Formats: sequence, structure tokens, C-alpha cells
Amino acid sequence: MVLKLSDYDYYLPEELIAQEPLNPRDSSRLMAISRKTGEITLHIFRDIKNFLKAGDVLVLNDTKVIPARIYGKKETGAKIEVLLLKKIGEKEYETLIKPGKRVKIGTKIYFADDIYGEVLEKKEEGIFVLSFSRDNLDNILAQIGKIPLPPYVKKPIDDPNRYQTIYAKKSGAIAAPTAGLHFTDELLNSLKNNGVEILFITLHVGLGTFRPVITEDITKHKLDPEYFEIPEETAERINLAKKEGRRIIAVGTTVTRVLEGNRRDNTVIPGKGLVSLFIYPGFDFKIIDGLITNFHLPKSTLLMLVSAFMGYDLMKRAYQKAIEEKFRFYSFGDAMFIY
Repeated sequence: MVLKLSDYDYYLPEELIAQEPLNPRDSSRLMAISRKTGEITLHIFRDIKNFLKAGDVLVLNDTKVIPARIYGKKETGAKIEVLLLKKIGEKEYETLIKPGKRVKIGTKIYFADDIYGEVLEKKEEGIFVLSFSRDNLDNILAQIGKIPLPPYVKKPIDDPNRYQTIYAKKSGAIAAPTAGLHFTDELLNSLKNNGVEILFITLHVGLGTFRPVITEDITKHKLDPEYFEIPEETAERINLAKKEGRRIIAVGTTVTRVLEGNRRDNTVIPGKGLVSLFIYPGFDFKIIDGLITNFHLPKSTLLMLVSAFMGYDLMKRAYQKAIEEKFRFYSFGDAMFIY
């Protein structure tokens, strides 16, 4: 088991960090990797239908990214950027504030005529609790907020919906579940017509997914909890498929953590709550049989999850191959299917 942080570092040429989504969505590239044989083959994403067969269950995350980045000013006139992380009360949110060094408890940040936030608390790891002057902030965000693209995407996108999956439904995420960005209506319909069952869970992607690992012993890292929902019907259909020996394919690391984090042995438990499961090599997967995912940042918990599922050596070989073949990396990048 490879459990040192430095073992999950790799060099990525900057030009391979995708700066914009491809059009159409399913025209991105796909690397297919067999866990059994170690074979790696290269395709276009819409070819995923050649790898999925009748009876397979494809599980998607239907979270929707909220316009969580808002810009304001302090009473001094200094410009401030706020990223809403999660709602913790009627008017209270946990947030990240930039620049945050001089922000103190009691500081007011003004966003519009009658909308301001007051700092109630300064928590560890740079998290501030803001109390807003209005309690229907969800509605106001549509006017004053922006979709928070990841920091490595330097280019603004023309259509914010390109940072949403086509099936995004339940608002609450601060980042998209990017493995799902490759799917089109046509592709999903084609899979359904081929007998693939499509199911949904919800995980509101938050800071937990992105907070960097800083301990050299990765087992000491703690994942921030994120809100999830597993509908009763989704759990029932997955459990039936497991009994019948059919494959469960997770679309993304978020789906993987929800399904593997809310099970009793081989059975998925329906419900809602918080999940903070950190998956790294040595983890015993009981639910998923396949994983569709993008290419992740060095030293990230997402890369460690992928390594746990496919094996460290195969992961290193696949990433090296992706760099050699000039695959596009990260949120708007290409995908891999590990089966």
C-alpha cells in the first residue's frame, strides 16, 4: 500500500490543463482501463456505450452548482471576494473570504444596496461564518453571484451551464461533479435503449472534495463532511442489481464516496446526511464495479481514491500514458473508465 503523499505527485505540463469545455460534451477523449488485465485503450467519450452492457447500473450525481462566488466591499471600500461553502442557518453561511487576513469578527461586507454580510466567527483553516442581512439569499444569488470555476481555469466560460451536468437538479454544490460533464441527452438515451439502468444520488460537492492533503502520511488527512441524499428507490435498485450480479458503475468520485460510505456490507442504505469517507489504497470496495472519472490534481484525495480502485502501479501508468498522449486534465478535461 502506497500511503505517502509524495507518491501521489506528478508533473503535468500546464498546456494540458483544460481551459474550456469541448462541444459537444461527449466529444472529449476517453481512456478505458481494465483492472483485470491492465490493458489501456484510447477512445472518444461517446464510445462509453461500447463498454456498458444491458443490465449495468450507471449511478449519477444530480447536484447543481450554485452561483456561490460573490463580490463585495468592506466599509473602507476594500474589495472582497466571498465563496459560500454551506448554509448553516436561516441567514448564516460558512464561507471563504479573499483577502481574509484583515477580516475580523464584526466586519461588514456589502454586496448590493441592502445586502451585506457580517462576520460572526472566524474558524480554523480560513473559514468565516457570515450572517447575511437577507434570509432569501438563494434567490438573490441568481442576480449577484457567479458560478465558481476552479482556480486553474483562467478563462471565463461563455455559458455557465457548461459547468453543470445536463441532469443537474438539486442546488447546493460549489463545484460540478465533473465526470458527469461528458454526458449528453442523446448519449444517456442511447444507453437506456441499450438496457443500461440510470439512477441518481446527490452529493453537494464542497470543500471536502478539494481541500489539499498536507500530511505526508495520507491516513492522517481528514475529509470535510459533505451533504448527500440516497433515494429509497436508488438504494433498492442498486441492491437488487448487486444480488443479480450486475455491475454498478459510479460516475465520479462523489458517487463512489456516497455509495461506499453508506452501506452495510454489500447493501446500500437509503437516507440523507453527511459523508466524510476518505478512500485511499487498502480500501475494500463493496458496491462499485466500475468508475468513470476525470484526470485529477497531484496529491489530491481524488487521485488517492482512483489509486485505491485501480491499483497504484496501474494508476501511475495510466496517468503517464495520458500525459504522453496529450489528454486534457482536470474539470473540463478528458475522462477515464476503469472497469
